[in-house]
Amino acid sequence: MNKRSFLKTIGNYSLVPFVLPIETLNSASLYQSLPKNLKDTELWKEIRSHYKLKPDYINFESGYYNIIPKPVLDHFIKHIKMVNYEGSYYMRNKLIENKQKITKRLGSVFGSNEDELCITRNTTESLDLIIGGFPWKKNNEVIYAKQDYGAMKSMFEQICSRYEVINKIVSIPNHPESDEEIVKIYESKITSKTKLIMVCHMINITGQILPIKKICEMAHNYGIDVMVDGAHCIGHFDFNISDFICDYYGSSLHKWLATPLGAGLLHVKKSKISKIWPLLGDSNQNPDDIKRLNHTGTHPVHTDLAINNSLDYIEWIGIKRKEKRLKFIKNYWISRLKGIKNIVINTPFEKHRSCGIGNVGVKNLSPDKLAKVLMKKYKIFTVAIDYANVKGCRISPNIFTSISELDRFVDSMISISKGNIS
Repeated sequence: MNKRSFLKTIGNYSLVPFVLPIETLNSASLYQSLPKNLKDTELWKEIRSHYKLKPDYINFESGYYNIIPKPVLDHFIKHIKMVNYEGSYYMRNKLIENKQKITKRLGSVFGSNEDELCITRNTTESLDLIIGGFPWKKNNEVIYAKQDYGAMKSMFEQICSRYEVINKIVSIPNHPESDEEIVKIYESKITSKTKLIMVCHMINITGQILPIKKICEMAHNYGIDVMVDGAHCIGHFDFNISDFICDYYGSSLHKWLATPLGAGLLHVKKSKISKIWPLLGDSNQNPDDIKRLNHTGTHPVHTDLAINNSLDYIEWIGIKRKEKRLKFIKNYWISRLKGIKNIVINTPFEKHRSCGIGNVGVKNLSPDKLAKVLMKKYKIFTVAIDYANVKGCRISPNIFTSISELDRFVDSMISISKGNIS
């Protein structure tokens, strides 16, 4: 190589920033880029500017996966470049340390101790680790609801076939009269053979929030473990996992915390960790160490690093402020559609029974047809729900949603309710 080529090569390498792994957890640049002390109107306008929204439709399907805001996305891309640049050096020297720091921070924000918490890929993985690792015996019973998420119900069906466990299925009303009504629905199925109850913190198809602590207290009186599906709750509204006294709690961080795809969490009460068999073998043989349940192998560690930035972002907004905004958005469209002829609201009206997700249908119109009309004629993207007492479309806007978009949706639904579907 001649001198000129050598100098050019060195110059190209100098353009690649060398970022020490520990610096990936220093979020000063994210904080510095975000304005402080904004009033509500200014804040939501600023937040909308952080999202690149596709102009082809209005996105009312944040429930599946939340778009990543630009400040977090920029850091995520830096993490990808850094991990790719450092290669095995990062994996061997800083991966475990950084993941533990992020786990500890997650626990401090959402009410779990770091020795009871691990980072997974999503809620399904979190809860299937518990369902699959539970010490089942023939004729043990489990209770869950028709409205629960399909992947976990499928896992229970698999356990039923493998261990001859008995699945007892309840149904949750869309408009319950009280917390006690819901608690009694689960309690009515309990026998001496019941070992586990699975319950949704927020039912994904309607947005209904269930009285988790009351259900846990009831179940524990019978000596029964409770596993909570909190897929839609972390980053959605303000709560503390430990307040529920549940035994197991799983959530997806790429939903309302808006991390990159492939991030979830699992909380296991310390006294229950040794009870669960790991899905994958791990060198850690300590029965009381939650990390033995969380063997992940070589995986996209840059996603884990971005969790830290998503926590920065939501703390910049304020979780209570975000909850208030999401409730305002949901109440805005529901209050305008409530009582309209042919409109059916499948989400409870009481303020404490839902947050940002709602479900609405039109009489004599299938949910699938409603979703297609909303998209094709009105350019509003949502998802059809047609099972377990729910016939309608799940509406899950976000903090980037504008009032004009909500008005457009309300006008569209009123028009559809009058038969304007072609």
